Amino acid sequence: MEFLNKTIVVTGAASGIGLALATRFVREGATVIASDRNAEVGGQKATEIGARFVAADIGQEEGVSGLIADVLEREGQIDLFCSNAGIAVGEGPETPDRIWDRIHRINVMSHVWAARHLLPHFLERGAGYFLNTASAAGLLTELHSAPYAVTKHAALAFAEWLAITYADRGIKVSALCPEGVWTPMIQNAPLLQQRAISTEELVEVTLGALREERFLITTHDTTLAGFQLKGQDYGKWLGKMTRLRGKAMALLGEHEAAFSAGEAPRTGGHE
Repeated sequence: MEFLNKTIVVTGAASGIGLALATRFVREGATVIASDRNAEVGGQKATEIGARFVAADIGQEEGVSGLIADVLEREGQIDLFCSNAGIAVGEGPETPDRIWDRIHRINVMSHVWAARHLLPHFLERGAGYFLNTASAAGLLTELHSAPYAVTKHAALAFAEWLAITYADRGIKVSALCPEGVWTPMIQNAPLLQQRAISTEELVEVTLGALREERFLITTHDTTLAGFQLKGQDYGKWLGKMTRLRGKAMALLGEHEAAFSAGEAPRTGGHE
């Protein structure tokens, strides 16, 4: 896929990966519609990069359907829909149901709703592209948050299903599965920070993969190596991840201590 004169929608575009993607697509000559729940920040950023902004809460089906309807009415078509918005919340099974529901809606159902409301347009044209941001956690796991690990597995599974089901009808699907990227998502994940890449580096990898229409997009060589180990020897992989979690939690403890001493920032996470 090339991007010149294409109509591209990016959700979660007020910051992080979404903003970086939207910025680059504008530079590539695309008509970009940036969307985010944060209308004030999202609108300002969209103006700065030369994109049109549509406020939408993709944690609700009407937010996704309204966004798609707006773009189809104004621009007439959508060539690439980047279902990027995501959050990282919760810890283990003690996480309240309302938090499980919220992360499931944003990290999983937003992709489902995008497909539900956009597939008729894509199928009528016989062409269309979904870029669904999942995570390396969808292939491996997440060491801090069970809700994040579970929802990213589900997001990847849905992208796989879309790719398989509609491949012979002109629909393309890519699943973006990065490891650590310098966004607010990893502010409280010091282990990921050790090998984190910039959003600009991620964009280079992503656009290269989209040009090749490649399904799986990863950013670190450790992702596929870990996935291969997981498939070859699940027990060995579980042992490795158990040790890695111990390291991650120790680093997190040091990070929290530094925060308490006023030496380190602490923020919530979103992609």
